[in-house]
Amino acid sequence: MQTQVRMAPPETGRKKTAQGKEATRPRGRFRSLIGRRTRLRLPSLASLIETFLRRLVYGTPLYSLSLIGRGPAVIAVTPPDPWPGDAGQGRALLESEFTFAGESVFGDESLWSPPDVSPVWMEELHGFSWISDLHMVGSDAARLRARALVADWIAHHNRWSPVAWRSDVLGTRIAAWLGRYDFFCASADELFREKFFASLNRQVKHLARTATREVDGARRFFAIKGLVYAGVCLPNGKGTLARGLRLLEQEIGRQILADGCHYERSPRLQLVLLRLFIDIRATLIAGKQEVPTTLQSAIDRMAPMLRFFRHGDGGLALFNDSHESESWLVDMVLTRADAKGKPLSTAPHSGFQRLHLNRSLVILDAGPPTLSASDEHAHAGTLSFEMSIGKERLIVNCGAHTGGNENWRYSCRTSAAHSTLILEDTNSTEILTNGHLNVDDMTVTSRRDDEDGNTWIEASHDGYEHLYGTIHRRRLYLASGGEDFRGEDSLIRTSPRHDSEPENRFFILRFHLHPQVRASLLHNRATVLMRLPSGQGWRLRANGGMIGINESVYLGAAGEIKRCEQITISSQMAGGDDGAEATVKWALSRVSDH
Repeated sequence: MQTQVRMAPPETGRKKTAQGKEATRPRGRFRSLIGRRTRLRLPSLASLIETFLRRLVYGTPLYSLSLIGRGPAVIAVTPPDPWPGDAGQGRALLESEFTFAGESVFGDESLWSPPDVSPVWMEELHGFSWISDLHMVGSDAARLRARALVADWIAHHNRWSPVAWRSDVLGTRIAAWLGRYDFFCASADELFREKFFASLNRQVKHLARTATREVDGARRFFAIKGLVYAGVCLPNGKGTLARGLRLLEQEIGRQILADGCHYERSPRLQLVLLRLFIDIRATLIAGKQEVPTTLQSAIDRMAPMLRFFRHGDGGLALFNDSHESESWLVDMVLTRADAKGKPLSTAPHSGFQRLHLNRSLVILDAGPPTLSASDEHAHAGTLSFEMSIGKERLIVNCGAHTGGNENWRYSCRTSAAHSTLILEDTNSTEILTNGHLNVDDMTVTSRRDDEDGNTWIEASHDGYEHLYGTIHRRRLYLASGGEDFRGEDSLIRTSPRHDSEPENRFFILRFHLHPQVRASLLHNRATVLMRLPSGQGWRLRANGGMIGINESVYLGAAGEIKRCEQITISSQMAGGDDGAEATVKWALSRVSDH
């Protein structure tokens, strides 16, 4: 089977150059993770004007008055919330410790606008999902603490502000407040409930106006969730529900691909959105509303795709801004999805390939990077792969930084942070300094053959063609026993070398190892021995390049940065005519127990 995806160029044409304005990056021993090819892309003038005018209008007293109106003072339905909170986090909240995205703020003073915190921290705080952590504590002190924090938020943010009232944050907060209403509000005095419902109604009215205007991609579903929850739970919510369901069906059709993968191609977002869809379905059922066929179909397709992304340890593969996630949570989401489909071997619309033979599992990213306004999660990791043996990870990507440090976030998005080939220390997809990708007419192809229990995959991308006149082709072979995995990486010239070009081009293959894997280079300097935590050994051999072991980092667990190692194979591509190739062959095989 062969698939080819060709991506249309962005609306504004841009000439690529090898030397561009670079983003700030970490220094020191981890600098090898950095890839070049970054430059600035400014927002369009129309976008800037629209954002300016929107903020100008929303911040006026007149707009604030437009949100006032008589609304319900009770809720008709309490949505089910099957996801357990974190009691440890809840106890920390009781002690005024607010920890989100690896950052902590202590004390309630200036809580809603503290200095020197990341946007991610602010989004988590104002989203109020952490109320479930207080609920998990289950004490009266936790109930009163949740109530006091809601009241304090209302006092400080009863009028519009950029982050707290942004549609995705707003939708998340509305869903959290309604989902935990019985916990913190049902037993409150009349004055608190009056202020609560007045604020809630203002927020719902604003969300109905802005749900599709401020954010795109996965974030838009959080805004829609708020609309659906409000429409089901509030007595006068019929119109809000209809709008929410209409937007939900539109966005599912636009964002959920036919193979079940979300179009941002992130395993972490796959988990998050499947959980969100399950919540919406459960709330509709609780409110005795019909579940749209589009929503049920999306759940039925997304669950097998989530299984597709799981390694043997139950966690997720590390592509496109993902971390492992807790295996128990993945299990719970899949159980509540109640979709029995098995993972596909090939996900033709998102471009991923899965090779699973015996105890060996390989997941390959053979799809093009996201080309949309919502590409903030996309990494330059085309043709990278991960490999696990049973419940142990062997070869990985570096993962994603969840905090607000833009230097680390950028580093994790580079090609060098992935187990793939990197030419001239350059990202296969340009990462712009505003965080977006610059994908100009990129083509990624893949072909798969399964025969007699063996699997062959041949894939290629032309991300380097604009700069260096070459394409990268990766061939993979996994034998039926799962203990013989071979690869061949080639750079193929598509145009003759110009006199002004250097005679040789440097390239490197990287195989990032899980932190629990130990590697040693043998004396022949052509073989590396790797040992898994269980004691099982694997051997990597290569020809066509110089093999070595270097330091790397692993951010597979959210909020943690661990040291690990990477195997590198370095080589050069000599200048030549059209069709000339430079090839590195490598083989991974299990070492006999003897």
